[in-house]
Amino acid sequence: MVRSQEGGSLTISKLAAAAGVGVETVRFYHRTGLLRLAVRQTGIRRYGEPDLRRLKFIKHAQAAGFTLAQIKELLELDAGEDRARARELAQSQLRVLGSRITELERARDALERLARECAEGTEGRCPILAAFE
Repeated sequence: MVRSQEGGSLTISKLAAAAGVGVETVRFYHRTGLLRLAVRQTGIRRYGEPDLRRLKFIKHAQAAGFTLAQIKELLELDAGEDRARARELAQSQLRVLGSRITELERARDALERLARECAEGTEGRCPILAAFE
């Protein structure tokens, strides 16, 4: 595991809270190598701003739909400044998100139709319930 060389003032719980994640999430990122393990200072691991920025980057990249493996590669690319590969990963993720958006729009349209059909009828089984069998 790579250790963070920069000391800071944040304990693991404060780091997690500042990034809006749980402590177990931070520990998971340690185990997977996404986040460096801070060096102990007076018996307590202390994290700094670079650690917080990295943790926020991971969280935002996940929100954009990147996998942990892709995030790890993006973090490695950042150190090497490989813009072409970073752009390639982003474009690939855009295609994935586009497909998911299309699927979600279809699901929304189908649910809107079922809700209309349910509202129009007063007898018999609701079309929404029947559609999910």
